Amino acid sequence: MSNDSETVSKVLWAELFPAELIKRQQQCPIVYMPLGLCEPHGQISAFGLDTFKAEYLCTRVARQVGGIVAPSMNYHVHESGPSAKFLEANVGEHNPYMSSVPPYVFYHFFLYQLRSFYNAGFQSAVILSGHGGAHVHDLRKISRMFQEQTGMNIWYGTDFDLVEGTYTGDHAGKYEISMLMHIRPDLIDPSKKALEELDGAGGRLAAALDADEATRAYGELICDACELALSRIVTELGLQSEPATNRLPLSYGVVEGLWSQIVSSAESGTEHWAALQPREGQAPVSEQSRWKPYEYIRMQTNL
Repeated sequence: MSNDSETVSKVLWAELFPAELIKRQQQCPIVYMPLGLCEPHGQISAFGLDTFKAEYLCTRVARQVGGIVAPSMNYHVHESGPSAKFLEANVGEHNPYMSSVPPYVFYHFFLYQLRSFYNAGFQSAVILSGHGGAHVHDLRKISRMFQEQTGMNIWYGTDFDLVEGTYTGDHAGKYEISMLMHIRPDLIDPSKKALEELDGAGGRLAAALDADEATRAYGELICDACELALSRIVTELGLQSEPATNRLPLSYGVVEGLWSQIVSSAESGTEHWAALQPREGQAPVSEQSRWKPYEYIRMQTNL
């Protein structure tokens, strides 16, 4: 038999019984979705660093403020647009072992994830990504257009956004490696840095030059600051949120209609897609690079 403290500690949608989910939703109709990606963060770090950051923060805040944490999304946008040049420079021709998907696949599915939250009765959604990049602009646009269509409050951001002006985010540097040292110290092993010098091991695999400066104590400071900022965001959303009643579910047809509007808004020049082409002034990817085919891609509507 579970006690009250065990019930409070259960915040994962996947672990809740129906009565528990309904009770938590009535108390705080907010859903969190952690977004991440498996990608290289140097020889010293596990691939899932981005996901672990987002899961940690969402779970911590849900236990303190309320709400329910949806299943994590461990596939994300990389490779395309600005990312192609980043990967050429930081991974080269090595296998990156990434769980990336094309933007038009991820964006379409992301819209359906928002639909699932709406149809489940949540009034607000907090989408926290541990993986940053040009796609953030695109996903904010999709979130905004979904909110305008449905009235569901949506906050989309990264952990970098939560501490902007206080800590400087990075990729596999002092910031990120320190966070994982605090969250999952078992998934950081500085001794593996020696593999960078071995032929066939993959080199630095996108590790930043200041990764050696990372400490668990610094990671705890960053995590605490992120947690505080996210708690404030969720509290503000909670003041705007009431459990949904008599809400008609969104059909596939409605979502497909919204998807067509989202795609056409970019194609008409109203709003561009940031992750489909290099940033203005960015150096081109080398013709012989494995990343060249993804430098410019087109959005697709019929998948």
